[in-house]
This record gives sequence, C-alpha cells and structure tokens, in this order.
Amino acid sequence: MKPSLFGYQAPATLDEAIKILASDPDATVLAGGQSLLPAMNFRLANPSMLVDIQHVEGLKGITIEKGVIVVRAMTRHREFELDPAVQRALPLIAEVMQHVAHIPIRNRGTVVGSLCHADPSAEMPLLLTLLGGSVIAQGAAGRREIAAEDFFQSFLTTARRHDEIVVEARFPIPAPGSGWAFDEITRRHGDFALAGVGCVVSLDGQGRAANVQLAACGIADRPLRLKNAEKALIGSKLTKTDLDTAVAAALPAVAESNDVHASTSYRRRALSALIRRMVAKAATRALPGTMS
Repeated sequence: MKPSLFGYQAPATLDEAIKILASDPDATVLAGGQSLLPAMNFRLANPSMLVDIQHVEGLKGITIEKGVIVVRAMTRHREFELDPAVQRALPLIAEVMQHVAHIPIRNRGTVVGSLCHADPSAEMPLLLTLLGGSVIAQGAAGRREIAAEDFFQSFLTTARRHDEIVVEARFPIPAPGSGWAFDEITRRHGDFALAGVGCVVSLDGQGRAANVQLAACGIADRPLRLKNAEKALIGSKLTKTDLDTAVAAALPAVAESNDVHASTSYRRRALSALIRRMVAKAATRALPGTMS
C-alpha cells in the first residue's frame, strides 16, 4: 500500500520545527522513520505534514554527564550501540541493542524515535524504564523533563504534547560494580518481544542484594518496572526461594490478553523464566561489597 497525501518540511532550527508542529494538529515529527513510514504505508498513521528534524542543529550526538548518558534526538541506534564511551560506561546497552530489529534498521532508526513510538514490546522503552531514565521535551511552552514512568502512558501513547519535540533521552548509569542482564523471547530474532526482562543488581559485602532494578516489556500496554518483585529481592541472597517469591510478585503485572502471537499464560511462563535467568545472570556480574 501507499500512504495518504502529506506535506513535507525540513526545518533547520528547533524553533522553526516547533512552530510548524504548533500550526498543524495533524503534523508529526520524522526522525529515522523506521516505525512511522511503515505505519503510513499501511495507513495506520495519516499525518498531514512530516516535519523532518534530521537537519535541525544540535540534535545529534551522545555525551556522558554526571553519571547520565545523554542521547540526542537524531542519534541512530547503531551509533548508540557502537559508541566506545557508552560501551565502557554501561555494557548493558550493547546487550540490549543486539535484540533491536536488524542492523539495516539500526543504521537508520533513532533511539529517541523508538521511545516516542512507544511500542510496549520494544527494547528502548524498557531500557529507559529499567534505568529510571527520562526524556527532555521542548515545545512552544518551553522545555520539560519527563520521567520514563510518566512518559509511557499506553500502547503507542506518550506524555509528549503535540507541539513538543523530544530533544534527548537520559539514561542513568548504575552504581559501579552493578551487574546487568537483558533477554527476551521472540518468534524470530529481530521481532518485537513476546516478553522481555532487564535487570540491574548490586550486592553488599555479605552477598545480599543491596539494590535490584527489574523491568519488563511485551506483557502490558507499556514497559513496566516490576517493583513488587524488586522489593521481594532486596536484602535477600537471591536463592531459588527468593526468586520464587519475586516471580509470584511479578506475575500479576502481565496484562496483555491472548493474541495471535501468544496467550496470556504463555507470557506469564516466559516472564517467570526470564526473571529467574536475568536476576541470576546480573548477580554473577555484580561485584560484592560495592553498595555496602
């Protein structure tokens, strides 16, 4: 299929881009286009105007500032994946990136674009949620920071206002010595996750979990922090019994109904297996005593 007719503008400044968006309620931002353009071809999205931000000054690049990885709006997935400073600061990112579509898609698609698309089965929204990150949105009313848990509201729905452009995403770096892990279950490599789990663990001097961060995708209408499971694990030795308790606390979060890809019961079993594996893997990578 082909998209409906649409206009196209490629502003050179952020202010100009915001003015175009504000003047047309049916306009939308074009960054990498790897999610938007297929949706337009199937006429699931019918914008009247594409506002291409690839030429806007100041929207490219990655920096690390005060323990936070700052990814600007036109940074491609592949840049994020291969950046040496990012790999040193947070190896988890490279592990997650291996599951994002395929290399040709990662060469064009943008990290911030994936966050704004807000597919609840996608890896980037899960990563931002897991790390307790945020986005910076700029619009006619000014600039504001939105925490990940507030930004992702529902299926393909975020807290971004129509005239706002998300200019950067902020990924906090876990404490030194933290262990990390991510994996997902898909029908084929590169597909969206039927269930995915990310984990960050810090251990105290006695080998107990001083801090646990757990998040899942593919199980609800948005990525979720599994806070009840986190509480069950903090202070524990991460034994099988501890993991059983955490899994029991996490399973009620599975809200995705039966669909053509998987049943709800299958997603629960997948979530259970992934939590056990990711917590164990993150714990083996953690350095004891770093949080004591």
